[in-house]
Amino acid sequence: MSAQQTPDDIAATIAERASAAGRTVAVAESLTGGMVASALARAEGAAEWFRGSIVAYSSEVKHDLLQVPEGPVVSEPAARTMAGRVRELLGADLAVALTGSGGPDPQDGQPPGTVYMAVAGEPGGEEVLRLDLEGEPADICGAAAKAALELIAARLESEQDREQDSGQPVAAGRGGTG
Repeated sequence: MSAQQTPDDIAATIAERASAAGRTVAVAESLTGGMVASALARAEGAAEWFRGSIVAYSSEVKHDLLQVPEGPVVSEPAARTMAGRVRELLGADLAVALTGSGGPDPQDGQPPGTVYMAVAGEPGGEEVLRLDLEGEPADICGAAAKAALELIAARLESEQDREQDSGQPVAAGRGGTG
């Protein structure tokens, strides 16, 4: 993805790829407060492939609703759990979760700009990435949201590549209304 692309540009790419692959997408957001979901919801055909989002800003919501284990919520285990749980709750093929310290103060002993981003589902399985971002809280949140959109687009691109290589569509997983 180009550094010049806006979140809406990346969401348009996601829309195209998700529609072509017959995949559904869900998001669990903390520090970004719905920024990723907002971009996805504005994309063409979102009703077909975007399952929804859970904005779990408070630690209690992460623990209670998303079943994040007790302990720090700005962590790899928290992000991993959030992604898996939102995928399950919303019945999506692919889910991304973000948790982090947006600043201006540290959270859970992590300096501002520390972000954990997890992805769960097909294609590609499970992965957690740590981002170390700089700037004011708005800059950190914006960069984290854009990184999440880029991750979704990249995952869906890898599926398109597999389909083109094999000449066969990759079977859809958990999508639909169930």
